[in-house]
Amino acid sequence: MTINSQNQQIEIYDRSKEVKEFDDSKIGVKGLVDSGITTIPRFFVHPPESFPSITTHPNPSDDHHRKEIPIIDLSFVHSHRRTIIIDEIKEASRNWGFFQILNHGVPTDVLDRTISSIKAFNEQSNEIKSKYYGREMGKGIAFSTNFDLFQSKAASWRDTLQMKTGPTPPHFDHIPEICRRELLEWDQQVQLLGETLMGLLSEGLGLEKDKLKEMSCLDSRLMVAHYYPYCPEPERTVGLKSHSDPGVLTVLLQDEIGGLQVKNGEDWIDVKPCSGALVINIGDLLQMISNDEYKSVEHQVVANPFREPRVSSGVFFNPSKREDSYGPLPELVSAEKPAIYKQFTLTDFMRQFFSKELEGKAIDYFKL
Repeated sequence: MTINSQNQQIEIYDRSKEVKEFDDSKIGVKGLVDSGITTIPRFFVHPPESFPSITTHPNPSDDHHRKEIPIIDLSFVHSHRRTIIIDEIKEASRNWGFFQILNHGVPTDVLDRTISSIKAFNEQSNEIKSKYYGREMGKGIAFSTNFDLFQSKAASWRDTLQMKTGPTPPHFDHIPEICRRELLEWDQQVQLLGETLMGLLSEGLGLEKDKLKEMSCLDSRLMVAHYYPYCPEPERTVGLKSHSDPGVLTVLLQDEIGGLQVKNGEDWIDVKPCSGALVINIGDLLQMISNDEYKSVEHQVVANPFREPRVSSGVFFNPSKREDSYGPLPELVSAEKPAIYKQFTLTDFMRQFFSKELEGKAIDYFKL
């Protein structure tokens, strides 16, 4: 829209109107790409100050691009290598907040079917996908572009199917048939893996193996299935803004395209896809429960410059006891290291996290 003022044309941009029209269309980012656009809509454009930290084409000769997050082999985790693995996970959780795991017990064909089914869902016709498009999770599942689309200063270039899988999954018939069995199988495998990881993390803190499990940290799960289509202007937007995850622990499956970056000090490190590996990261709640023994760190995904879509699926573990009091565990507080965070309920914490757009970390609000 333009208006004339003293013989000059002044453009008036109604962002809220454009965002609403896009959301009402229910076509998602994939629909925009399929329409043949060569310029991204204005509400996806991020300001220049968003980009100094984002490297779309890293230079392999740079020292910080030679860094890699730890890769930990879980072979014999229940026998003679357990102590070694606990120490490796403890160090990675303290110094990186991220690590990849191999020989984790999730069959390769389950990983492959999960990725393929997410692609298949997103590559259906808009007429079929639009039936699942919405911003309410009343049925435990929803498909949309950016959960914070109406809150954010700039949108991110991805579509997401999200599903509450624990403690109670959606009704079987409410899950899209094209990916139903695959996503439920993926969730079942992640539950088993999550119990192993929670035990290792508990022991790394010097606690009993079942400590985090007894706090219901395995009980509540949210699965997201991200689809990052080709972006015609990847230098002007992002796939996922820099943020830390709010929960206890995240298990992430990513395909071979790449694009995930983790903040380490002042550097952004590419999380290079590793065949058969899963990416694990510490959430804000675990950082606070551990009294900063473990760290949640910011991470981001660059916009996809490739014609092949990037696909990933993350499962977020959270406590199910929303009104219980959480904070640094008494076993991890001492005169030498007093509590860093105040007590809070999960309801309080999630309210704070979702009160703003997906950006940065939410834990500073809870510091003493």
